[in-house]
Amino acid sequence: MENQINKKEKQEKIVGMFDDIAETYDLANRVLSMGIDKQWRRKGCQKAYEILNTKTIGQITDVACGTGDLILFWDEQAKKEGVTVEKYVGVDPSVGMLDVARKKVDFAEFKEGKAQELPIEDNSTEIISISYGIRNVVDRVEALQEFYRALKPGGLVVILEFTKQERRGLVDKVVDFGMKNVLPRIGGLISKNYAAYKYLPDSIEEFLTTEMLAQELEEAGLKMQYTKSFTLGISTLLIAQKPL
Repeated sequence: MENQINKKEKQEKIVGMFDDIAETYDLANRVLSMGIDKQWRRKGCQKAYEILNTKTIGQITDVACGTGDLILFWDEQAKKEGVTVEKYVGVDPSVGMLDVARKKVDFAEFKEGKAQELPIEDNSTEIISISYGIRNVVDRVEALQEFYRALKPGGLVVILEFTKQERRGLVDKVVDFGMKNVLPRIGGLISKNYAAYKYLPDSIEEFLTTEMLAQELEEAGLKMQYTKSFTLGISTLLIAQKPL
């Protein structure tokens, strides 16, 4: 019981932090990644459409959708590839983030909700995506089970995340220094919330390796289809599929 209370408090603290930085979140992302995060997101969408291999999709659900950024990339890539997506749904527990998302993305439906308690029907969505949000979900195993429930058979879970890496070489040490020292200062300057951007490298350090996350997806009943690291291992794409 005490563990559940601690988890709840931790989750509420994380949500509150994202409420606080919502207005400056997109700007901070672009500056901190020097725009490279756009390439990571486009690659995730492109690969998912390739694996799904259909020209008509009923629903794409973006979990921990934040300001709705990834939904824009889903839509952009769909138009490039001639894919018709009937409905986009964004789900996030942060009211502040959703307020920004609704102003920014006028063609999607946004719902307040947690990854481990999705406000969508069983077997109702072809794609569930979560970009740089799965490590912020305290009840991650429950969330992956929830993804399985909500996905249509053959549907995909698409995860972009900063997974934990073993950093040994000189380049790795430079990346590590930047993540732990430069990133919090710049993010804090933009958002006026140093603690939020100090949390980012700390949360990566406490998170899973790519292999461990892939194993959790398999344990939730999903089959791994694709894994790729980008930009010196900073970002990782994982795609898993619900069996037919």
